[in-house]
Amino acid sequence: MWCATRIGWISLLCLSCSICILGQTSARLQTSDTDLVLEAGPTAPRLISLGVPGQPKWENRASEVLIPSAEVSDKPTPLYWTFNREASQIGEQRVALVYDSASPPLRLTWEWRTRQTYGPIEHQIRIENLGGQEIWIPMQDSVAFNFQVDPLAPLENLFVEKGANTPSPVGTHQVALAEGYHWTGTSSTYGDLRDNDPREIIPWSLVQGSPNPTKDSAQTGWYAGIEFSGRTRISMAREKDSLQVAIGLNPDPAPFRTRLAPGEVFETPVVFLSGFRDGADGAGNVLRRWVRAVLGNPETWKNPNYPLVVNNSWGGGMGVNEEIALRMIRDSADTGVDMFHVDAGWFRGVGDWYPNPQKFPHGLAVIADDAHKHGLKFGLWVDWTQAGLSTEPGALNARDPKLRDWMVTDLSADWKPEPFKGQTIDLGVPEAKQWAQREVERIVTDYHLDMLEHDGYLVAHGCDRTDHPHAPPDPLNKCIYKSWGSYWVDSSNSTDVSYHAVRAYYDIYAKMRHDHPGLLFEICNDGGRMVDFGSASHGDYFSITDTYDPLSNRRAFYDTSHVLPAAMLESYIEKWPTPHTENFRYMLRSGMMGWLTIMTDTNAWSPEQHAEAKKEIDLYKKELRSFIRDASLYHISPRPDGVHWDGIQYWDSNRQRGVVYAFRGTTEEERMHSYRLQGLQAWGRYLLKFYDHSAPDRTVTGRELMTQGLKVILPLANSSELIFIEDAAH
Repeated sequence: MWCATRIGWISLLCLSCSICILGQTSARLQTSDTDLVLEAGPTAPRLISLGVPGQPKWENRASEVLIPSAEVSDKPTPLYWTFNREASQIGEQRVALVYDSASPPLRLTWEWRTRQTYGPIEHQIRIENLGGQEIWIPMQDSVAFNFQVDPLAPLENLFVEKGANTPSPVGTHQVALAEGYHWTGTSSTYGDLRDNDPREIIPWSLVQGSPNPTKDSAQTGWYAGIEFSGRTRISMAREKDSLQVAIGLNPDPAPFRTRLAPGEVFETPVVFLSGFRDGADGAGNVLRRWVRAVLGNPETWKNPNYPLVVNNSWGGGMGVNEEIALRMIRDSADTGVDMFHVDAGWFRGVGDWYPNPQKFPHGLAVIADDAHKHGLKFGLWVDWTQAGLSTEPGALNARDPKLRDWMVTDLSADWKPEPFKGQTIDLGVPEAKQWAQREVERIVTDYHLDMLEHDGYLVAHGCDRTDHPHAPPDPLNKCIYKSWGSYWVDSSNSTDVSYHAVRAYYDIYAKMRHDHPGLLFEICNDGGRMVDFGSASHGDYFSITDTYDPLSNRRAFYDTSHVLPAAMLESYIEKWPTPHTENFRYMLRSGMMGWLTIMTDTNAWSPEQHAEAKKEIDLYKKELRSFIRDASLYHISPRPDGVHWDGIQYWDSNRQRGVVYAFRGTTEEERMHSYRLQGLQAWGRYLLKFYDHSAPDRTVTGRELMTQGLKVILPLANSSELIFIEDAAH
């Protein structure tokens, strides 16, 4: 295959490869989904165009805006950037364009790289202090562009909320990106604890359409995401023939500034950019595969039993003890789960992460060992950045003078922690980071863990200290308030606080990965507040919502599965009214589309429910898990509302097999529903097997399933069916 490209007077034919050199200052990076043309101008680089192969390009009219000034010795100094051709590099999978500032001496590297032959291309900017003086730099976006669009072209913006606390009635937003559209989506590790509207997004956004509409323009476009867990944002504005986009750290509250000591490097959050075909599900099926290959932990994905089935002790709240844990382990083994997980309630106190001797007189290691004897993995909940008031040896005591400076603010004399939440320490402080590294290592080693769950507000919301590595707060623009037993700080330095704390958190977990290759990490953070691509590269699965009824679980899964692998999406199943066996299966299956965790006292189940759960777990492990790991996923219904029908389809094109999860809500008007399936061959013939025998097995054509739909009849409200599909020719 040969390709021809022309920019201005430069023309070159080259053998098909991931990069085509177009001239000394221009380059091209490609995957099967994305075609980027890049240019090094004399004072700033530019993304010239973003292309979807076979579709019109998105032309960018603006060069990258590089920071215009810096502070040296408290004085603002203008920066004059010049392209350094000799230091720049253009390779087959990486383009790094370098710009230098002579005074103060800074080096900026504008880098793009491909890590797979398909999907997104990653981008990052690094700014290095080459001099001998401390320098303060302002906000540098990860990337910004101004796409030229046809003023009459219909465009749509799709973004999804985090399921933190409780999924909202909307969750997945697909809105018209029309003239005058202005939108900013923000992400952090905590959300706005005082005002949760608008809700935070998973840091990703998709634009559907084309600057020059074609017949299938609604099915093509581009998307971008951010690989960082701190305070970030994506903003878009459409005016006439212009679509302006900025992606990176959140500049609010302003003004952002960060310190660069001599030799230090500031790195913008890594972003990824990709074209796509076949609508949002077409984009998602490529992105999920890319996240698994590029961000996921290879050791985790090598395990054929991933994702796991887990029994979690939180069904009994803080009441867990040795007797309960051992009983739950026996029941877990009998039911067929893979891991027993001790949640909050096992410790001496907040910040004192040692077993409560009244609850666990023989410690936690014996519990872990008993789980291992029963063939189970052992997991543990820890809120390891939270300080309390325990004076026991090894505890993180907020009153300890040695540790006081780790706190984000001074505490009142009457402050007390909540039952499992305390005061967040600033992980950006080197001594605090070192303590946390040692403490996490101790917990994993001493308690024989196979999985560590972190919860609470791991990353500081803000900080009013002036002697931490982050920027000091603005004394005239600072707010300190109390929520959930903790003190929170808002000021102009909040984004810089999170920047340093997140990087410390990543370092801690990277070392744990290295030292404990088989250790699993659950990202909880108040159930879904930390669902992002940076966490995806440092953890193995996410708690996607803090509300666990069937509808909330399906809503959170519907939203999150647009962008993250289903195997990484954990649903907790809690106690819920199940007067009929069909309702019990409905409850279980609402959490069986991804990682499955049971969070109820299974010893309270009736013998019939035990038998049904055992059957469903066996089905999950033998049949459903492989689809969750490897198959394409399609959202074949509107988002669940609990009233109408909803459903998810998995289809594995390699095995020519799949499954449809069908859920009926409370409606009495619709006992039969048709799901229009996707991903099949119109001329193929497919065998349908109804697992609950709601209909006889039958063979139908792909055309019928994709046009007329798969018909499902369920007479009982809040019930479900699993329909397995396989190529009749296999």
